Amino acid sequence: MTDKRVSDEHVSGTVPETGPDQLESGDEVAALQAERDELFDRLQRLAAEFDNFRKRNARENAALTARANERLVKELIPILDDLGRALEAAAEHEEAKLEEGVRLVHRALSDLLMKEGLAEIKTDGKFDPHVHEALLSQPSEEDEGAVIEVVQKGYKLGDKVLRPARVVVAAPPIHEA
Repeated sequence: MTDKRVSDEHVSGTVPETGPDQLESGDEVAALQAERDELFDRLQRLAAEFDNFRKRNARENAALTARANERLVKELIPILDDLGRALEAAAEHEEAKLEEGVRLVHRALSDLLMKEGLAEIKTDGKFDPHVHEALLSQPSEEDEGAVIEVVQKGYKLGDKVLRPARVVVAAPPIHEA
């Protein structure tokens, strides 16, 4: 019957009376509670530390992106100036200067992007579905599957395809009977 009384008191939240043999278990409970409190405190500190790390990492990533964008924009400003000069020449109807200005802007932008790692996808030779997008196939005297026309250039940044080259692919020639 004492087992029932102890378990009822334990369920109700009261501490059972401690006898001489239970004194040691009371110290054990206190030690476990202290250890629990210490572990809980460590867990809260770790969670706060992780939250601070996450926020700091997000701020650093935002700052890094802003610096990268700033550098690119600084390098694009002279190209914007060249484009403005080309538009001024167009307003004066000087076709030769306009064409020269547009070529200058194109070359400057192309050089800047190439310096940043942009590369044009090669379109000579066989169709490659990893870097080419076939818009259509036409009967041709070329080898079947060869790229015969480039509709839109494709570009890679490093090993990543930014835009596939849109091409026309050679199909077998049609033989009239």
